[in-house]
Amino acid sequence: MKSTQRAINSLIICVFGLLFFASTASAQLQPWEDYEASDSVWILTHVDLDPGTMGIYLEGLKSTWIAANEVAKELGQIKDYGIYANEYGSADDFDLLLVIEMESTEDIAPNRERYEKFMEAYGKANIDKGNETVLDLYNKIRRIQGNYMVRKITVK
Repeated sequence: MKSTQRAINSLIICVFGLLFFASTASAQLQPWEDYEASDSVWILTHVDLDPGTMGIYLEGLKSTWIAANEVAKELGQIKDYGIYANEYGSADDFDLLLVIEMESTEDIAPNRERYEKFMEAYGKANIDKGNETVLDLYNKIRRIQGNYMVRKITVK
């Protein structure tokens, strides 16, 4: 009798287990039905700075990264950009987050026409000056900790 009861208990546990896993699988959200990923993408760069160099780095960004992004934004090549400071970071965390918002991943792909328009508006001299700044200043005071491309997820 005890073995029959054990068999029944095992069968009950198996049935409830299968029902649990079946309900878990059916409860998963489905893309485009239950949530959507944005067309826009954000390019994120995590930057770690040497202590006391934030102002110096931001001054350099003003004439390089910010200036280039302003031109790209005016040309409609990017939606927006921004710089975010990590207020809660420890010594091992990044200090700044450089963010560029693109309309879609298509805007990231190489495009000769877009490149030529940007170069005409921004100029090779600015590119060369920016490259000097990167070599002479940035590489001494900062480390890029990572680059990421993210999309916003909206759950319905």
